[in-house]
Amino acid sequence: MSRIGMQPITVPSGVTIDVAADNLVTVRGPKGELKQEIARELDIKIEDGTLTVARPNNNYRMRGQHGLARTLINNMVVGVTAGHKKELDVIGVGFRVAAEGSGLNLAIGYSHPVKVSPVDGIKFTVTADEKTRQQRIAVEGIDKALVGQIAADIRKIRKPDAYKGKGIRYAGEVVRLKAGKRAAAKK
Repeated sequence: MSRIGMQPITVPSGVTIDVAADNLVTVRGPKGELKQEIARELDIKIEDGTLTVARPNNNYRMRGQHGLARTLINNMVVGVTAGHKKELDVIGVGFRVAAEGSGLNLAIGYSHPVKVSPVDGIKFTVTADEKTRQQRIAVEGIDKALVGQIAADIRKIRKPDAYKGKGIRYAGEVVRLKAGKRAAAKK
């Protein structure tokens, strides 16, 4: 049995959920509206402010779709109420990030600045720590998948270096550094 799929979703006040005949789930809330198509075999019921997802049988595909559908709907409810956020740290001497309109301008060791174009539904904020002069990029939006994809695309521009650790990494990400040539030769 899917433990995640069996958990009910509480629908907060101010959020409306509509399920169309072809299992197109539409969630509207204070921050916006999201739509997601769910497997047609699953049964979605809304009763007394809680949403439940049930599956018709116990085969392998249905068990996987059951937990996935519940998680997707829950992510939409959280997105239209509180929103989703991913933070990235920019580490390196001379690495700079500047908000340019609703996009970003990254100076991260290349011969040219890298521009990140704005995306509908995504907001970028740049903050700097006064003590360490380390900059942090926050990617915010209501669609969790889009927020994660944009954050991954920004990280891919300059991945953390394996020897010095400089680059763009997720906040809290631990980068294991390799030993350099001198440290390896001393053994």
